[in-house]
Amino acid sequence: MSNDLRLIVVSGLSGSGKSVALHVLEDLGYYCIDNIPAALLKSAVQEVHSGDGPGANRVAVGVDARNRPRDLEALPGLIGDLREQGIRTEIIFLHASDEVLLQRYSESRRRHPLATHGAELRTAIDAEREILSAINNAADLIIDTSRTSIYELAETIRERVDRRKSESLSVLIESFGFKHRIPADADFVFDTRCLPNPYWSTALRGMTGLDQPVIDFLEGQDEFNAMYKDIVGFLNRWIPRFESAHRGYLTIAIGCTGGQHRSVHMTEKIAADLRKNHSSVLTRHNNLTHHRLRPD
Repeated sequence: MSNDLRLIVVSGLSGSGKSVALHVLEDLGYYCIDNIPAALLKSAVQEVHSGDGPGANRVAVGVDARNRPRDLEALPGLIGDLREQGIRTEIIFLHASDEVLLQRYSESRRRHPLATHGAELRTAIDAEREILSAINNAADLIIDTSRTSIYELAETIRERVDRRKSESLSVLIESFGFKHRIPADADFVFDTRCLPNPYWSTALRGMTGLDQPVIDFLEGQDEFNAMYKDIVGFLNRWIPRFESAHRGYLTIAIGCTGGQHRSVHMTEKIAADLRKNHSSVLTRHNNLTHHRLRPD
């Protein structure tokens, strides 16, 4: 197989959005195969790539927990073999919290693929997490879809996966509120709750960190500027190490109490600095209604 082939393996928990991700990739021109036996991955990719039809050089496959456990455990090694052959290969793993998965199954009234013989749904979800743990640990990009709509997931696939240049690092900086929970897909988490809070100003309470009065308030705080310099210094020192290790994705989470003021402006300010030296830096604000994924 030639090294102009790009292979994306999509895996994750049932109900987390794997089908949505594959449909988006198909719309983007990838030859997509869902629910493939993991042991047949290499031969299936060779067969697609040997043809001259659409998608011969861009292939996406879905792998789920219905595979034999030993084949799933061997998958990371198989991916490593493909990479040694020069195939640009990456694993995208999707998951969500138990509560969200339970709600989605309740609303759809579908049966979980592992909920056989009357097994409880929560037990099936726990079993699936364990079965897919080897793939989860080997994933290049982990996407937590607990608070993500299908449209936001589609945007994430387009921006972070399809538009990522070969060998470049895709950096996502996301703001969040600790009272809503820490994003499970973050590689680094920084806590800004010790900084002065615009929430306690009546005039600023209803605004966000994207509004100029809030920005002016935070920029006037010595503590805010000191933390910004520390975080940027840390990231500028260590991001090149991730690049030299051939990492494709890096997710950085910035948190405050509600995810509305401090973490939002800190996210945008850090992203602006990183864009000076990195080609793909995105921001996402998990707890703002209309400002989720923002391209560079």
